[in-house]
Amino acid sequence: MSTEARAEHFPAADWDGGVFPYRVGHRKLGMWLFIVSDSLTFSALLIGYSYLRASNVWPTPFPFYPSIVFSSVMTFCLLSSSLTMVFAVSASSRGDRAKARKWILGTIFFGLAFLVLHLIEWNHLYSEGLRPFSLPADWVTRYAAPDGTLPSPLFGATFFTITGLHMFHVFTGAIYLAVVAARLNKLKHEDVEISGLYWHFVDLVWMFVFPLIYIMSVDIGTH
Repeated sequence: MSTEARAEHFPAADWDGGVFPYRVGHRKLGMWLFIVSDSLTFSALLIGYSYLRASNVWPTPFPFYPSIVFSSVMTFCLLSSSLTMVFAVSASSRGDRAKARKWILGTIFFGLAFLVLHLIEWNHLYSEGLRPFSLPADWVTRYAAPDGTLPSPLFGATFFTITGLHMFHVFTGAIYLAVVAARLNKLKHEDVEISGLYWHFVDLVWMFVFPLIYIMSVDIGTH
């Protein structure tokens, strides 16, 4: 077989400059690129948080009950939303738009439940006196090091920044899914898949935020 004949079987020869480079739709490719760039943003924030935590006296203000239990319920809501999103994409792939819309609305419900629970938690911490650059007075004395070094006041800044950015992604994702559900009859299956990619990414980010910020900050009563 000649070299020219073999070249005809290369994948690159199948693409003539249209909207499907490497057999991936340009919209799905755009979503993947967004996810990669957003992953770098969250990675930088979590690495910065980890550095600050390791290089300072860091408060551990979350008792197992109610804080960890409460945040675990929030996590359950997000995991449930991922499951309903899987069902929505599956129904869309079968052409069952009615069920796809139902599962998308279920995803929105769990996402909004997560937001409400998170806002309740924010309000509780704010009422205790936590601010972006200051700690409640009782935290300062409770979590001081044995040598008298005070805990870092940056706990609030890192907590509100990381969880706030994640909440913003959940909120915009819920709006995105609402638009998809409303226009489902006019959209292609690929559009449902793309919205699912975004939502699963938001849920995956929380799987890193939850242990780093909550589980590692459990108050085990040693102070």
